[in-house]
Amino acid sequence: MLKIKLKRLGKIRSPHYRIVVADARVRRDGRALEEIGLYHPVQNPSRIEVNAERAQYWLSVGAQPTDAVLAILKLTGDWQAHKGLPAPAPLLQPATKEDKRASFDAFAKALEGGDAKGEAITPKAKKADKKTEEAPAEAAAESTEA
Repeated sequence: MLKIKLKRLGKIRSPHYRIVVADARVRRDGRALEEIGLYHPVQNPSRIEVNAERAQYWLSVGAQPTDAVLAILKLTGDWQAHKGLPAPAPLLQPATKEDKRASFDAFAKALEGGDAKGEAITPKAKKADKKTEEAPAEAAAESTEA
């Protein structure tokens, strides 16, 4: 029996996986018949690449996906294509630097037009002012005790 499963690669706290087709009796990171995709969960957003043509072929000849691979195939739409269901919404694409810059500029213009200023709302009290304010209070406290 053939399985479509994840083959783990990477260091201890930075895993990345290859989506592979292998015999069900082979260990997790063992010999695979074919690699059909990549999955990098640590990246933000996670990177998913699946060769849709090869995934369709292996599903058609009876390879069974594991639960994790089934979830990935549902995200990419390959499972729905195999079952004849309507395609899911497209995956979110990472924002480009130009998009981030445009949103930052819009936010900066909104701040300039409003009441917001680059200064603190309340001015900081200087240490010398605090000492002069504390000295008369201490003198008054000593005079009442005597």
